[in-house]
Amino acid sequence: MNLIAKRIVEARKTRGLSQEELAEKANLNLRTVQRIENSENEPRGKTLNLICDVLEINSTELVEGKTAWSAKRIANIIVTGLFLIALNMILMGIIGYLTLDSNANLNSRVGGVLVSILLPFSIVVFTRKMSSIERVLYFGSGYVVYFLMTVIKLGFPRGFVVGLIPCLLISVTVLYFGNAVFKKK
Repeated sequence: MNLIAKRIVEARKTRGLSQEELAEKANLNLRTVQRIENSENEPRGKTLNLICDVLEINSTELVEGKTAWSAKRIANIIVTGLFLIALNMILMGIIGYLTLDSNANLNSRVGGVLVSILLPFSIVVFTRKMSSIERVLYFGSGYVVYFLMTVIKLGFPRGFVVGLIPCLLISVTVLYFGNAVFKKK
């Protein structure tokens, strides 16, 4: 596989696109995309530009093998990172409030368990094309940090008794193994 074909395949897979979806979005024939990815054809001109537009990569980067860090790309990474940090903090806060609050009773702890199953499961539903590890890194990193903070601050026994540690473990487990629900037999 030549370098351009390899980069196109990698970019297509990171975007979660199949060959059919790439061909459809780029207004190309499926066989053309297959030939390019199998290194049977070298994409040039319009074909290369159409593929690069869909995959959101620069055609000169693809040909020359360089990765340019444009201002738009850097801004996109920063905004995505800030959004994920905020989302993780919100998820941590919801479960923490339902289990650690001084007024937390059995009902709120049961609510914490339900939320620790349903919120991550809804994340799995909307990110099915994402790998399990990637999903845990994006959406479960807050849970892991919160778990470590709980063990350090409260201790494992107290965190377990109030229900916070089980809720955090349930959430991370659902994020990681959630795709198994959608697997076809």
